[in-house]
Amino acid sequence: MKSKGLVFLFVAMLAGLAAVVLGTRWLQQKAAPVDNRIAVAAVELQLGGQITPDALRLVEWPSGSVPTGAFTDLAALDGRVALTSILPGEPVLESRLAPVGTKGGLSAVVPQGKRAITVRVNDVIGVAGFALPGNYVDIMVNTENTGANRNSEDQMISKIVLERILVLAVAQEANRDETKPKVVNAVTLEVTPEQAERLDLARSVGNLSLVLRNQVDSDPTDTAGITKAKLLRTAAEAPPEPVAAKPAPAMRRVAAKPRPSPAPSDRVCVEVIRGVNKVNECF
Repeated sequence: MKSKGLVFLFVAMLAGLAAVVLGTRWLQQKAAPVDNRIAVAAVELQLGGQITPDALRLVEWPSGSVPTGAFTDLAALDGRVALTSILPGEPVLESRLAPVGTKGGLSAVVPQGKRAITVRVNDVIGVAGFALPGNYVDIMVNTENTGANRNSEDQMISKIVLERILVLAVAQEANRDETKPKVVNAVTLEVTPEQAERLDLARSVGNLSLVLRNQVDSDPTDTAGITKAKLLRTAAEAPPEPVAAKPAPAMRRVAAKPRPSPAPSDRVCVEVIRGVNKVNECF
């Protein structure tokens, strides 16, 4: 009995020792620093600006949550261009960078197939400075209505010609993190080639106005434009249409009804003497 007890005691000691060893290793693995460093911004990286190694730093990052497209080598980011503003401490990801070989400046921010065009504005046309980079605007033109009658005074029309146009920059500023209004004299817009043609024609035939819209509102607007007559709720003057004369009603002839003969009781008889003859006349 004593030998069996010693055997069980020895097995329990071995099991306890194994548990201690395994637990110690597990704790050491958890406590050991993870050598998994990624590149983050050391200073604010401006939109369209080229990245230099001194603007970056490597920080430890949990291996299970490394973002897709992160960089572990600072040299690989030398000369790359940021497509968006990157704040200090934010990871520098491939999705937020322009393609390799892109030069810095606003042209790096313009997507493929799009164009950048600048229009002149003032404090009123530019929505009092609230049309900032990253916002969307509609473009309205006030011009002469080519379809109006030349003799009519209602020849002016205001019409939205472009919708949901992205503001790339105001003056020479392209930072999209700014929210403070800024009154400038020029706004750069992102358009397609066709929209660039329409915008260039619109600013040559009339006065432009920017209409600020909600950033998540993508519903199209279908309007016919507004003219002076519609604005004042009056119809354009037009000559009255001639009214056709109604034909006179045909005259109907009604046959005269014969007068009824008096009843015998109502007749009056008179004796008339003509020479030697006597005649009775009854009425």
